[in-house]
Amino acid sequence: MTTLDKLFFNNTFFALGDTFYSALHPQPIKNPYLVSASEKVAELIGLDVGELTSRHFIEYFSGQKLLPGSQPLAMVYSGHQFGSYNPRLGDGRAMLLGEVEGPHGRYDLTIKGAGMTPYSRFGDGRAVLRSSIREYLCSEAMTGLGIPTTRALCVIGGEDKIARETLEPSAVIVRVAESHIRFGSFEWFYYQNDHVSLKKLADYVIERHYSYLKDQKEKYALFYAEVVKRTAHMIAQWQAVGFAHGVMNTDNMSILGQTFDYGPYGFLDDFEPGFICNHSDDAGRYAFNQQPQIGLWNLNALAHVLTPLVDKSVLVDILKGYEKEFVDQYTALFCAKLGFGGILPGDAVLIQNWLELLASEKVDYTNCMRSLCETDLASKVIPVRNYFRNTNAFDLWFERYHSRLQQQSLADSDRQQQMKQVNPKFILRNYLAQHAIEKAQHQRDFSEVNRLLNLLYTPFAEHPGMEAYANAPPDSGKHLEISCSS
Repeated sequence: MTTLDKLFFNNTFFALGDTFYSALHPQPIKNPYLVSASEKVAELIGLDVGELTSRHFIEYFSGQKLLPGSQPLAMVYSGHQFGSYNPRLGDGRAMLLGEVEGPHGRYDLTIKGAGMTPYSRFGDGRAVLRSSIREYLCSEAMTGLGIPTTRALCVIGGEDKIARETLEPSAVIVRVAESHIRFGSFEWFYYQNDHVSLKKLADYVIERHYSYLKDQKEKYALFYAEVVKRTAHMIAQWQAVGFAHGVMNTDNMSILGQTFDYGPYGFLDDFEPGFICNHSDDAGRYAFNQQPQIGLWNLNALAHVLTPLVDKSVLVDILKGYEKEFVDQYTALFCAKLGFGGILPGDAVLIQNWLELLASEKVDYTNCMRSLCETDLASKVIPVRNYFRNTNAFDLWFERYHSRLQQQSLADSDRQQQMKQVNPKFILRNYLAQHAIEKAQHQRDFSEVNRLLNLLYTPFAEHPGMEAYANAPPDSGKHLEISCSS
């Protein structure tokens, strides 16, 4: 482990040249103070956790000082936003400080909320405390759930007042990621008719992140196939755990198949397939049950801009494999959630009927799935039955479920334990995040932020004494309005 001034930067993206970015410095926020910092993420990049409480830590990551070896820049990209192409986006409030070589590989360090950039358009380049806490907590919560994601090192608050729906306190979040390159990065060069830079970007991504493909004759096609597979698997994990991203624009899609750019996300409380977590999404384009299809749409947009490198017919054939990748992964995940030791014919129908039953009763998704783990066939204890008003419909489904479980030689106790490893007891419910945000904003009390952070690192554990955090929200805590604004 090392100190802040000894972090080793290897800034390969900066070396690509200014066609890919604009070099600039962060603009410091006023009177910065530490809200929370993650020891786990510090260890990931090889930073001594003792540095997290130092004054230098706040100075470096609030924009007051530059880390030795860093070369700050704002990345350029474009993207499809709600289905319409926006020709010039880029980092409007984020700055990549550089790439740190640590014990677990190379990671980008990015300050989000670091001030205006050439891509800010009409924005102020700032982030607010509310959205920064939400991204910080969800990045680490997704890690605890085992879902590929960018990470978050810390949130630092400031005394600037930022105009959003109301005046809100400012903040920055330090995002840590294997890469910040997105589908929109490729779209930018294609629509600029800069195929030289498009190829250069593809070669860079393959060399840095898919190096096992670099000597293959069809490396660009194989690269695209990997992106298709990773994206399908990531979205299958979202669906299995009940996570809605909210803004699946192509500029928010990671080239590594990692959950990226947390905005108006939400985890399901009641099981509502058409759940819309972003109150700006009037048409429901990014509703929970639309995410698999939107993943396909976005991958098609990426395929289009890769046509200078790969024959269109090859890209079409690769994209045709998306649905199977998603369905196979989702089915495997859900079979594990139901306690099946493998996949048998008829399981997909049983899963679909279960989801239809959950939707018809609008039961709490996480708690219902966790309760199903307690099913004891030997003693005929079925606590999950209490979640259903229409017990006849449940009993009909459960009879088939019971028969399916009897087709495997697994003791109840072993099955229960295995199910609890894939059905979380705790998720980052919006009302919990909002409570932590309000304490931070109004009282400068960050205890709830840190409590949630530590709890959500191990969401499958029982955590005696923390049962209240597993409760379904009160009616006032459901359908909280969450917007894109940050």
